[in-house]
Amino acid sequence: MTTTAPNPAQVLRTAFQKSVANYWNTNQEDPVNLRLGEVDGLYHHHYGLGEYDPSVLAGPEETRPQRMINEMHRLETAQAEVLLSQLGAVGPQHKLLDAGSGRGGTSIMANARFGCEIDGVSISEYQVGFANEQAQLRGVSDKVRFHFRNMLDTGLETGSRKAIWTNETTMYVDLYEAFAEFSRLLEFGGRYVCITGCYNDVTGLRSKAVSQIDQHYICNIHARSEYFKAMAANNLVPISVVDLTADTIPYWELRAQSSVATGIEEPFLTAYKEGSFHYLMIVADKA
Repeated sequence: MTTTAPNPAQVLRTAFQKSVANYWNTNQEDPVNLRLGEVDGLYHHHYGLGEYDPSVLAGPEETRPQRMINEMHRLETAQAEVLLSQLGAVGPQHKLLDAGSGRGGTSIMANARFGCEIDGVSISEYQVGFANEQAQLRGVSDKVRFHFRNMLDTGLETGSRKAIWTNETTMYVDLYEAFAEFSRLLEFGGRYVCITGCYNDVTGLRSKAVSQIDQHYICNIHARSEYFKAMAANNLVPISVVDLTADTIPYWELRAQSSVATGIEEPFLTAYKEGSFHYLMIVADKA
């Protein structure tokens, strides 16, 4: 499988996908991702988990912004570690898929942890190029490869994956189409791990705060129940569902005070605290 597609029209099939790709292709200097990734060269495209160290807000004022950046990066790397810890018994002989791979940080961490091959797919040509450069810089490009492909149609071999993950990317796709593709790619008993924000449809439709998040990121946040309906339709059996909402709130509280705050922090905090938005980790096996 090559790292580029000869015809972007084969990858970007809808106006929505084109708008999402354009957002990430043109949002290249986003300080939230770049400043945090510069701490240790692991560039993520997701949020953080765990309590932050309050001492980062104390001490010399002139170094406080960088201390906060360092701490936010620690929390987002911790989030990736939580996800990777759920992938099961992965060995060097296995192949994994990072569906919606961003700038590649989690894929690089997975290779370091398991020693296996990872393919990452993204509809952003910029992200694919950036992530492949990072793999080359770390000397792992023989095992960690990123491709300009749509996660709904990856072109990978049926049954070729021991595990697949999506880290805050399912809000950009139709869940039934995505889970059908993941089910096709997974071997029998293979593992799928999803960390995502979803709206609480027990309390009704999207809240104002959730709608603000949708608008900011040009995404389509799904209802919590829709994840389980789409999994059931595609032979993915949940074995663990963990509500991470309380664990992610500290990250957003720290980010709201940081030099890279964008203004979207308040809708996230409002939605989480009012209960209209949940941060879930769903672990499922292919039946």
